[in-house]
Amino acid sequence: MTDEWRGWREAAQAALYGDEGFYRSPSRSPEGPAGHFRTSVHASPLFATAVVRLLTGIARELDSGTLALVDVGAGRGELLTGVLAALPEGLEVTPYAVEVAARPPGLDPRIEWCAEPPAGVTGLLFANEWLDNVPVEVAEADADGVPRYVHVRTSDGAERLGTPVTGADAAWLERWWPLSVPGDRAEIGRPRDTAWARAAGSLTAGLAVAVDYAHVRGARPPFGTLTGFRGGREVRPVPDGSCDLTAHVALDACAAAVSTALAHASTELTDQRAALRRLGVGGDRPPLSLAATDPAGYVRALAAAGEAAELTARGGLGDFGWLLHRVGFPAGPP
Repeated sequence: MTDEWRGWREAAQAALYGDEGFYRSPSRSPEGPAGHFRTSVHASPLFATAVVRLLTGIARELDSGTLALVDVGAGRGELLTGVLAALPEGLEVTPYAVEVAARPPGLDPRIEWCAEPPAGVTGLLFANEWLDNVPVEVAEADADGVPRYVHVRTSDGAERLGTPVTGADAAWLERWWPLSVPGDRAEIGRPRDTAWARAAGSLTAGLAVAVDYAHVRGARPPFGTLTGFRGGREVRPVPDGSCDLTAHVALDACAAAVSTALAHASTELTDQRAALRRLGVGGDRPPLSLAATDPAGYVRALAAAGEAAELTARGGLGDFGWLLHRVGFPAGPP
């Protein structure tokens, strides 16, 4: 790490994924991502159960009892562990954890640990809060309304404006996140578009799902969303390897990238509340009469309802974007 000024994409890449980066260094983050932020995976096992229902639907449509489950940005394998524990009889799943960090000790030996999504598999590719950690450039409109790259200093996160945005980045801004008012900022999502199209393209047949903090054109945040997380708290983003660096995802741009790259794929963009409700996670309270006939069952059902409510809450996890691409079978939800 140095004090040189550089673009946010280069700085975040080193801070997150360099040899001493936040996601690679055991000394910086020994407990993994779960020690710094709470995802839907950590909130409730109901999330893994919903993923199992996705797998079951894919298996039924493809008439196959054997599928791959590719977890992109797998952390310490928490989602795969939960899915393997909840699989129904008759469904065989080959689990792949795609992650830059080293394989954690004690992980289920059935889980294959890899640096990239395996090519040519059939099944479900699932990326929960992965794209928000794909580093991107940050742009800001100067006093004349000209978008310029934002440069950052590694040591303290100080920023200054650099050169005007040109080329493919300028074209992306014009299409997806136009800037003209001085001080307005944007995260240029081209690397995420490319990464997601490549990941979805690794499937021969099945479903690719990206779940993330998201926004769409017409509702972009005027000052961007770049921030940091450390120890469960939001902190100022400093690219020194000491914190997570994240920015919300322009999922509509990612969707268009896949539509261009995979002409045969169908696309749906929805939110977590709608997606999970379709998968049986609703948050409805159990009937009070159950407390009289089965008190223990009532308590379990009430706890599950509380967890489901958190996963689908407006203003919280329920607002996460779900981007789904069906590859290799007819259009329509699984």
